Amino acid sequence: MEKILEVRNLSKVFGKGCPNCFEKTGPELNTNICPDCKSVVAAHDLSLDLYKGEILGIMGESGSGKSTVVKNLFFDQDPTSGHAIFYDDDKQYDLFSLNAAQKRHLRNHHFGMVYQNPHLGLNFGISSGGNIAERLLMNDLRNYKEIRERARELLERTEVLTERMDELPKNFSGGMQQRVQIAKALAINPPMLYLDEVTTGLDLSVQAKILDLILEIQQEMNTAMIVVTHDLGVVRLLAGRTIVMKYGRIIESGLTDQILEDPQHAYTQRLSLIHISEPTRRYAI
Repeated sequence: MEKILEVRNLSKVFGKGCPNCFEKTGPELNTNICPDCKSVVAAHDLSLDLYKGEILGIMGESGSGKSTVVKNLFFDQDPTSGHAIFYDDDKQYDLFSLNAAQKRHLRNHHFGMVYQNPHLGLNFGISSGGNIAERLLMNDLRNYKEIRERARELLERTEVLTERMDELPKNFSGGMQQRVQIAKALAINPPMLYLDEVTTGLDLSVQAKILDLILEIQQEMNTAMIVVTHDLGVVRLLAGRTIVMKYGRIIESGLTDQILEDPQHAYTQRLSLIHISEPTRRYAI
């Protein structure tokens, strides 16, 4: 398999930090708050690889640091330390060494992001079609007819009525807002897609449709994805490999089936007892 992303020793500290931050936090100490300087160690010494067309799950409870990982990789936050390489055919990008213009180029041409909160991923002041058009314009598409047709195609693909493409997202349900977010993220056919708790807070039937859509996209477009979730059912359905995080550290990683069926770490064993939601249990493979 061809590698698309390589992350090594990623750490992110919120606060001034001190020499004891990493030694006095972590799963063994049941805290990610440094007792000396009160900084929050959101992630420490995290390494991962992602391959083209693969879906990697990052699982953990709230505060485990899983969302911090994708926010650093999508340039929403700057890491405290670490290295990350994005491979684009014959080019390599050292993500954490890029300037602002280079980061914008990658976000506009190669990356897609779907947030748990649609307000972070959509412009609620313009129409659903306008959100997609905005993404296409940033990707240097200028022909109005082509933009309009591409927006219509993407909304159809994500099961949003094209009759509503000129309507503001604020008038849509949460599930429809998520589908518009996905359509916007897919507008440029990105090879790399980040999904941060995309089914949280949605009705069970809507969750199932969103998950089905994600699988269809991955299979049809061979898009590499990192899926962040606290839901075991989402991980079971989508991810071939999974990382489990607690207090900013990776405590277990491997094939998803192995982790869910035979968890080695006590924390993962406890997570495995959590009830799997109906739609993901229904479609789990």
